[in-house]
Amino acid sequence: MADYYTHESAIINPGAEIGPDTKGWHFAHICDGAVIGGGCSFGQNTMVSGGVKVGGNVKVQNNVAIYTGTEIEYDVFLGPSCVLTKVTNPRSQVVRCGLYETTLIRRGATVGANAAVICGTTIGRYAFIAAGAVVARDVPDYGFIMGVPGRLQGWMSCHGHLLEFNDSGEATCVESGFRYQKRDEQVTCLDLDEEAPLPEDLPVGERTYDDYNKL
Repeated sequence: MADYYTHESAIINPGAEIGPDTKGWHFAHICDGAVIGGGCSFGQNTMVSGGVKVGGNVKVQNNVAIYTGTEIEYDVFLGPSCVLTKVTNPRSQVVRCGLYETTLIRRGATVGANAAVICGTTIGRYAFIAAGAVVARDVPDYGFIMGVPGRLQGWMSCHGHLLEFNDSGEATCVESGFRYQKRDEQVTCLDLDEEAPLPEDLPVGERTYDDYNKL
């Protein structure tokens, strides 16, 4: 018996590998050859193509298709109706099957609702792509991207708060208290192994984003 859950309307093709406690909701489709970690959630009308690798604890909201050539690490959030493309220059008359370009979304990153990520790009660890943005170039770790075309507007913490760096290039997240350092337009967290999950006392939010910004 499978140790994951799928709604009766979902389609799981033979050959798909799905980790424990993952959930596939109404009309989700996981294709042969997809490899999905544990604890993930695939919302209504989602699709994962063969050859896609998805890490654990990934949240895919409604109406998202993940095409061959895409790799998604742990703890990624894909917002409703966001778009991940697979060929830079598609034409109906030119067959480019097998030429799908690689897109890598690294651990902890967020892609907001209706945002578009053009294939061949890397979204860095804990980067935050705002709703409706269009990303056509690599995004650094913790980068905050807004607009069309998407441009770097600042830096976000692991908990999704804007970081304000002092003259020494250090900032503190208002929610977690984690310290961050910026050098040469690269941000690192001083208090967290960026390949590790959040500590057990920090994954549950207690207050809204606006509450913290009123401080």
